[in-house]
Formats: sequence, structure tokens, C-alpha cells
Amino acid sequence: MIETRLDRVGLGWRAPLAADILSNLDRIGVVEVIADDYFDAPRRERQALRWLGRQVPLVLHGVSLGLASTAPVDPVRLDHMARLIGEVEPWLWSEHLAFVRGGGVEVGHLAAPPRTAATIEGTARNLTTARTIVGSPPLVENISTIIEPPGSALDEVTWLEGILAATENGLLLDLHNLYANACNFDFDPREAIARLPLERVGYIHLAGGKWVQATRFPGRRLLDDHRHATPQPVFDLLAEVARRTAQPLVVILERDGDYPPFTELLDELDAARAALARGRADRNANQNVRTDVVATL
Repeated sequence: MIETRLDRVGLGWRAPLAADILSNLDRIGVVEVIADDYFDAPRRERQALRWLGRQVPLVLHGVSLGLASTAPVDPVRLDHMARLIGEVEPWLWSEHLAFVRGGGVEVGHLAAPPRTAATIEGTARNLTTARTIVGSPPLVENISTIIEPPGSALDEVTWLEGILAATENGLLLDLHNLYANACNFDFDPREAIARLPLERVGYIHLAGGKWVQATRFPGRRLLDDHRHATPQPVFDLLAEVARRTAQPLVVILERDGDYPPFTELLDELDAARAALARGRADRNANQNVRTDVVATL
């Protein structure tokens, strides 16, 4: 869990955005770096990453461990993560609740595993291994999917609750992933938020996606492609999380392509700050009402 007295809003580090990020650190409260990009990087690049972490709070985000699986996590990849964390000394590190390989075959993307008791147990074992090898636990991120994972016996929130109950890991709550799944599978994302143990949220992802036409089932699906602006419903969900949580929140905007003028990304960061402020104001107002009611009793 990041320890900070104030909410922070920042951006994912991408090479095409590097110069603009460095020129606007006064408006960027935290930077997230894809850890896997640096596992085999030259020493000078890793030193540059360490330097970046001295200029702005830094978090490392993994994409290739495949922790959410009944198959054991690759200890070599964990060794890479441990070495990078030791060199860079980030605030924290995180990974997806996804599988990315099976039987020696790389899937090629972050895939949602079957939501079963077996994958909860396998994920918990892998998270214990990760903590042992790396020396600290990752925050774990909910992922988006355009199909219900075959063989699932649990809904997404129940499965997430099971993993968090079986481990001590914090949650990286990706609100666009949650929103996309809610659109694709017809559930209320606010109800999902209300069910989650929000005191375990370490930080939050925002992003945007696009609607795609399904080929093997009727209707459309919302694809989380990180190439579009964050939609207003996701900012509304951020305000809802801020209303329901007491701890400071750290929010990262993800953008992986089709980059707009950097001023538009800065505007999105400001919109995130506004949503946080709105949620905090609602929380404070509700607390004041409860205090007034108690005082009259």
C-alpha cells in the first residue's frame, strides 16, 4: 500500500510521452512503468529509471507473470522482477490477475482464467511465491474480457473477493476494466464496487476503449484498448470509490497508442482530480450528516 496523506494522480510512462512527462512533472503526481520492458534492458536504461524515481514517485507494473493460474509462476521472471525492484526501489509493484501461458505456449495477451475455487487456490499459491522471491507482495489487478471465461463457476466480484480473502495482497482496481465487463456482461459496476473490500485498494487505473462487433455471439463488446480517452462513466466510478474509501488514493491514467496532444492527457488527469474531489466532498458531507444525527440523539 502506498503511504501518502493526499490523493495522487499520474500517468503511465511510454516512450512517445517521455519528453512531455518530464516537462510537466509539476502536474503529474506519480508515474507507472511497465516493469517487463526493463527486465533485460541495458544498465544505463535501468539507471535512468532509478533517476526517474528520484524525480517523481514511481510504481512498477508487470504484464507477463501470469499469476492467476493453477500452473506455478515462473521463478525466473520473478527473479527479474526482484532484481529490478532492488535497483529501482519503487513505491510498489503490481501484476494482473490473468494467465498468459499454458503448456509452454504463450497466449499473447492477458487472458481471464476460469473463475473457480481451483484458480483462487492456484493464484494464492503463486502470490505467496511472488512475495517470497521478490520480498514484497504485488498489488493485483482485475482485468477485462470480451468473453466469459469458459468453465467459470463464480462471478467476477466473488472470484476477486476469494483471492483477496485468501491472500494479504492489495488490489489495483482498474475502473475501465470493471466498466467494460459491466457493459459486456450486464451487471452494475457500482454494485460491484460496493461488494469489494475497498480498504484493500492500493491504487487505481483509468483508461478508455472502443466498441467492437462480436463475431461469435450477438451484439457488441467494449474492448479495453488503452487508445481512447477515459469515458465519463469511469470518472463517475472513480468518484464513487473516493466516496466510499477513507485511505488516500493513487490514480494512474493508461494510454498505449493513438496519443493525443499532451494537453488532452493533462486534462484527463485534471478530470480525475475533479472526480476524486467530488467523491471526497460527498463522503465528508455524509459524515457530517451522521455526526449531526448522532448529536441529536
